[in-house]
Parts: sequence; C-alpha cells; structure tokens
Amino acid sequence: MDNKEIVELLFRRDERAVEELRQKYEGLCLRIAGNLLAQKEDAEECVSSAWFEVWNSIPPARPEDLRTYLCRIVRNIAINRLKYNTAEKRSPALAVSLEELADCVPAAVESDRLLAETISLFLRNQDEAHRRVFIRRYWYGDTVEMIAESCRMNSRTVATYLFRTRNRLREYLKKEGYNYD
Repeated sequence: MDNKEIVELLFRRDERAVEELRQKYEGLCLRIAGNLLAQKEDAEECVSSAWFEVWNSIPPARPEDLRTYLCRIVRNIAINRLKYNTAEKRSPALAVSLEELADCVPAAVESDRLLAETISLFLRNQDEAHRRVFIRRYWYGDTVEMIAESCRMNSRTVATYLFRTRNRLREYLKKEGYNYD
C-alpha cells in the first residue's frame, strides 16, 4: 500500500492505517529511536507513541511526504524521551552529533522553521553522497561507522564528508544572513 492510500485510510479513521504504517515503517522508526535511546524498550515505546500521534494528527494534517512526517514524529518523541531519561545528563551518542553541528548552525534565530527550510534548500543542492551522509548522521543519528558500512565507505571518508558539508553549510548560512556572534 502506498503512502497516499495510508493517509486516506487515516482520514477515513480506518484502523488498518496503523497496521499498514507498522508493516511499512516499523524497522525505520525503531532504527531512528534506537539510535537516540540506549534501551530497546524505550525505542519501542517511542514508536508506539508515534503511531498514536499520527492517528491523532491525521486529520487535520495531510502530509505530502508521510515517511518524513512519521520520521520527524518518532525523532521528536525519542529526543523528548532521551531528555527525560537523562535529566540533565548528556547522552554521548546524541551529544557528539549535536556538538558537531554547534559551530555551523547559529544558536539564536528568529524562526526555527525558516532555518530548517534554509538548511533543507542547502542539502537539496548537495550531491547525493554528501547529502545522504549528512542526513544519516544528523537526522537519523547514525554513527560514522554505521554510515561507512551502509554506504560502503571508509570511516575517514565519511568523517571528511561530514566536515566539508558542515563547513559549506556554515558558509551558506552566513550568505543567507544568519549571524554567528
């Protein structure tokens, strides 16, 4: 079943939609949550919460890209769970990837949405390999080693891709008027 059909089932309040989501995206969702959370049970609970949130948000929302919509929900739920679990402690896995981005994304912005759109536009203009590596690291939370294995690259190559893409992103954001003071 394709994503448009699943969204239509959700609009009709047909419970089969949740089962279709589970069949199609459970592995991806568990990977996203699992990359952020240490406990398998926490990741599974986040994914279950995501099904519930999708059920409650569609309708009225009608996402154009159901996969991205679902991944964003899972990621946000997992980050919230991580914050709750660590309560002022830093999670090494998430902390490392966020610290990598700290120098290229301005701390204070007027609109998070506008910044996200600007970063998205930047990524669309990158070659596929750099974009894939960047998204796997900073959206899905994959380690450099995981990315290297799945993309059949050397870990140093992945690290170099990330370093260069972060530098290009910083320069791009400066040109777009973002302040780094």
